[in-house]
Amino acid sequence: MTSVDHVPAGVSRTDRIERLYRERGDRIWRGLLAFSGDPEVASDAVAEAFAQVLRRGDEVRDPERWIWRAAFRIAAGELKERRKSEVFGVAGSYEMEEPARDLVVALSALSERQRAAVVLHDAAGYPAREVARIVGSTEAAVRVHLMRGRRRLRELLRDDDHA
Repeated sequence: MTSVDHVPAGVSRTDRIERLYRERGDRIWRGLLAFSGDPEVASDAVAEAFAQVLRRGDEVRDPERWIWRAAFRIAAGELKERRKSEVFGVAGSYEMEEPARDLVVALSALSERQRAAVVLHDAAGYPAREVARIVGSTEAAVRVHLMRGRRRLRELLRDDDHA
């Protein structure tokens, strides 16, 4: 349960969503940056997910979970579209320290499902059960993606250390 769930009676749904954005928007953005490797994709996906949850109103029971899921799907769709026209890579205009840049590059080598599982679990701190709900999978599948994704990241980052 998030602090957004503890909103005093009489506070509008829009106010609760705005509070969620203030309290969790940066965390969601960072997760999407790690997932996509592109700050523009992350920003667009977060903005669109929040806009969609506002439009949907009361039909969304758990806005934070819904936003995570929608934002990841929006980002995945954008990445798919971009792959059709260009090579995937880390945007050079966004400055990161080298270890973070190396991690984002390594994450981009994972499958989309592995990347989502690792980012949501290890970076955003969601348990495997919640990750499964967010990405529309099973807990067992998420655990497999975590295991394989972490193993691949270790290989990639170890290779970078020896290069």
